[in-house]
Amino acid sequence: MINKHKVGLTVGGFAGLVHIVWSVLVAVKLAQPLMDFILGLHFVGMLHAVGAFQLGMAVGLVVVASVVGYIVGFVFSAI
Repeated sequence: MINKHKVGLTVGGFAGLVHIVWSVLVAVKLAQPLMDFILGLHFVGMLHAVGAFQLGMAVGLVVVASVVGYIVGFVFSAI
């Protein structure tokens, strides 16, 4: 039997962790070069730029990603 709560926590935790890493990359100004490199590998050029780091926005990003990840994990394990 799959524990929906544990799956939700796992997926939500992973989503939050990925977004913490992204926020750190933005804070240390490595996000734009990484984006340029990865998109270049796909033959894509973007006109968008990574913005300046804002702690409040970073916290919001991690919280929202974690909550949505939890919901997605819970729902998929229920299905």
